[in-house]
Amino acid sequence: MNKKVFYISMGILAVMYFVFGLVSWVNAILIPYFKIALELTHFQSYFVTFAFYIAYFVMAIPSGLLLNRVGYKKGIMYGFIFLSLGALIFVPAALMQQYTVFLIGLYCLGTGLAILQTAANPYVTIIGPIDSAAQRMSVMGIFNKSAGIIAPLLFAAVVFKSTDNTTFALLEAGTLSETEKNIILQELIRRVIMPYSILAVLLLLVGISIRYSVLPEIEERENETQAGNDTLAPVVNGPRKSLLDYPYLIFGAIAIFLHVGTQVVAIDTIINYAGSMGIGLLDAKFFPSYTLICTIIGYILGILLIPRFVSQKTALQFCTTLGLLLSLGVVLANHTVSLFGHTGNISIWFLASIGFPNALIYAGIWPLSIHNLGKLTKTGSSLLIMGLSGNAILPLIYGAIGDHHGLRAGYWVLIPCFLYLVWFAFHGYTINYWKREKRI
Repeated sequence: MNKKVFYISMGILAVMYFVFGLVSWVNAILIPYFKIALELTHFQSYFVTFAFYIAYFVMAIPSGLLLNRVGYKKGIMYGFIFLSLGALIFVPAALMQQYTVFLIGLYCLGTGLAILQTAANPYVTIIGPIDSAAQRMSVMGIFNKSAGIIAPLLFAAVVFKSTDNTTFALLEAGTLSETEKNIILQELIRRVIMPYSILAVLLLLVGISIRYSVLPEIEERENETQAGNDTLAPVVNGPRKSLLDYPYLIFGAIAIFLHVGTQVVAIDTIINYAGSMGIGLLDAKFFPSYTLICTIIGYILGILLIPRFVSQKTALQFCTTLGLLLSLGVVLANHTVSLFGHTGNISIWFLASIGFPNALIYAGIWPLSIHNLGKLTKTGSSLLIMGLSGNAILPLIYGAIGDHHGLRAGYWVLIPCFLYLVWFAFHGYTINYWKREKRI
């Protein structure tokens, strides 16, 4: 691949990752929005993330099979068609005020992203030297998280009004008549119709544009060449017939599951956690952006340092350890601080800071998990994409704990996740065979 095609391809992928961020990270504000507009419990509201991300688990393997059959470019177009359909489903859902229909739309959005990420992640990993894969992932991450910063703020600007804090206070106080309350809730939930209709059209146009762009197909032999030249992966001694023959891939999929779960818990729950400290929704909307700014700082450092000064393995080890320490700060620190115009417990700033180490954890896990898979690279990537269902499960666990023991107590779910990630970063990725005597 010549340099011109490489840079054009990276630009197209950057656009895709920006779209991923817009569609994914708006969930951070959809959760409290649906909680108010549809009168949900914390546990019920986190079905937003469940419906969205469980599609990764269900559709990851079919996504890999689809890509094998139609190729990357057509597969990418189909992924955007699913995204467009999912956004369009929000229109009847709002008209009917039905949470179930919204969840169907979110599942359809998740299906589209499952297809797109099954294509995009291995593409970024093998499009250049494998030892700088984390660097390229960091570039894509900046576009993804930049969109994540914009998404909740854009949603709030389009959907919310300056008088909504008063409206939310009236709803919470329970002083409105049933008729008055229903009129307010109906008007509130129907505000999503126009923005999601526009989004549906834009997503369809992006998908068609990429289908007919200069983005090249990735041939299977490229996967094999990259894998064979890799120096970071465990050495494969002999043929393997199944993905289950690669322990480091299985451990990597579990690591992805837990990592993305911690990431979405840190971002998608922080608005509600801020609310528990008395910070109103129109002010709390900024906290996901603070978390994502920390993530972008991590990505920038990754681009500057990896692999020239720090290996992606060392970066992964540092970031998983730091994530564990910050998680302990979330559940144990207890001091009131004022920062950026917000007054609350310092634990919320530890939570936002988790975005920094999370930046390079995903980028570190991915290349260590798909090395030397050869012709199994696409299906191996599908397995890792299935790990993104951690975004569906961990927020529900957090919400269940939060409803019964308080929102802060729910963050104890982060601790075992980071303990496993530390183990994978220091040892799990080196396990090349299931039998002890064949480990490297």
